Amino acid sequence: MLRRIKRLFVIKTRFEAYLIIFALALGAMTRGVRYTLEYPGVGGYLLWAATAGAVFLGGAKILDAIRYERDAKANAEAE
Repeated sequence: MLRRIKRLFVIKTRFEAYLIIFALALGAMTRGVRYTLEYPGVGGYLLWAATAGAVFLGGAKILDAIRYERDAKANAEAE
């Protein structure tokens, strides 16, 4: 039973990854807007850029992990 519940929290496809990255980006950009309101000027925009950069790095890592898992599974089946 726990295994079935655990599978709900595993990203299996690129489509699921894109949905998660979109949700992360939406939250990060909302936070970035708040930063520009709290810290007007260059500091707020730098924090906004940092939130965007974090999503880019995290999204790339998620997509790479999915590709790696797919390739590892294909290699395991081939052997």
